[in-house]
Amino acid sequence: MSEADAATLTGEVWDVVVVGGGNAALCAAIEAAETGARVLILEGAPRDYRGGNSRHTRNFRCMHHGALGPLVETYDEEEFWADLLRVTKGETDEALARHAIRTSETCLPWMQAHGVRFQKSLSGTLSLDRTNAFFLGGGKALVNAYYLTAGDLGVTVAYEATVRHVGIEGARATHVEVDYQGERLTVQGRALVLAAGGFQSDLDWLARAWGPAAKNFLIRGTPYNRGVVLKDMLDHGAETVGDPTQCHAVAIDGRAPKYDGGIVTRLDCVPFSIVVNKDGQRFYDEGEDVWPKRYAIWGRLVAAQPDQVGYSIIDARSIDLFMPSVYPPVTADTIPALAEKLGLPVEAVEQTVATFNAACRAGEFHPQQLDGLATEGLDPPKTNWARPIAEPPFYAYALRPGVTFTYLGLKVDQTARATGPEGPYDNIWSAGEMMAGSILGQGYLAGFGMTIGTVFGRIAGQEAAAHVA
Repeated sequence: MSEADAATLTGEVWDVVVVGGGNAALCAAIEAAETGARVLILEGAPRDYRGGNSRHTRNFRCMHHGALGPLVETYDEEEFWADLLRVTKGETDEALARHAIRTSETCLPWMQAHGVRFQKSLSGTLSLDRTNAFFLGGGKALVNAYYLTAGDLGVTVAYEATVRHVGIEGARATHVEVDYQGERLTVQGRALVLAAGGFQSDLDWLARAWGPAAKNFLIRGTPYNRGVVLKDMLDHGAETVGDPTQCHAVAIDGRAPKYDGGIVTRLDCVPFSIVVNKDGQRFYDEGEDVWPKRYAIWGRLVAAQPDQVGYSIIDARSIDLFMPSVYPPVTADTIPALAEKLGLPVEAVEQTVATFNAACRAGEFHPQQLDGLATEGLDPPKTNWARPIAEPPFYAYALRPGVTFTYLGLKVDQTARATGPEGPYDNIWSAGEMMAGSILGQGYLAGFGMTIGTVFGRIAGQEAAAHVA
């Protein structure tokens, strides 16, 4: 791949300038370059950290009829839509959502044709062999494959190129201002694709939206998504969608780093545990639904607890039923000893566990499906996988909110065109996390961020290239 110097960036008017370097940006760049367009990618991260949040991903949610690649059976539009409707509670643009769902079926073969390889779906808590295709080598392998493909197509990339401002006259983008190699450069393009992600790594912005509690959040994704381009577009009066307090926030290991912990810090133990706060009290139904449809609510749930922390408590029967964190669990032979190690009120935890155990009822336990094994007379209930926490040794993980990406973004139509104060822009498109709030008003569905990025990244690249042509 051609890496640019300052003279290269400013020496010509590019056909398509892509702002961002993750999945959506790469899909846009590849589609545009395949038409013969001269394409420039401006990636804010260093080369070794290229790819945004995409390098932390594992899978892609895909509609299909019959076997498709690694996917088995059928996952049709209506089931996909029902799954999305359930997690978003109706906070979604149905036309855009269904467009993403329908188009996802053609994306998987396109991904394979452009270097992405898939593996069999993972077993354990995430039972996704019918709905989600897993990347062989994970998100880094996907990102690297796309950069190789883009390079073969003649795409130019500039790393550590931070776009500070989008120049707009009327409804038309004229240039971008970029900090690159110690200079502020003006880069001109005939069409612009904005795929620079959300604002989650700007903790001050998060705190303005969430309040001071946001300072305790961990950012599991890239530290380079600070919302600089999004803020600039807001200043231009671009139409937005989404709530700044809504985001993809999951419960991650409390020992994770402040930034960039990635997928390995996520904890999948909740369905087979009870979760208590720092006062030793349960606060939500741990068995509400299968984990891929509910894991993303737990970041917000923990965020609402004192000190933004929770603790998942598991016994020996369940410790091998989920993918473990990169960190080992806290272990003890008794519940009081476990509570003491966690710094929790011992009597409160003992009472919570005893009350939960007494509410459990006999029944068939099926870890890979909704089994209806529920508590009785308990508030909050546990509606599936409710087995007593009774067999030593006992284990626990501390939980903290881990924010992946925010849902405040640019309003787009089905062609991925962004909308300004006077209507659609002439030559600005957007894709990926920067517009995902159009579809994800709240909640999350495993693998769907990659679906949105791939679908609208491809569309944005196609539309930008067609505009130039």
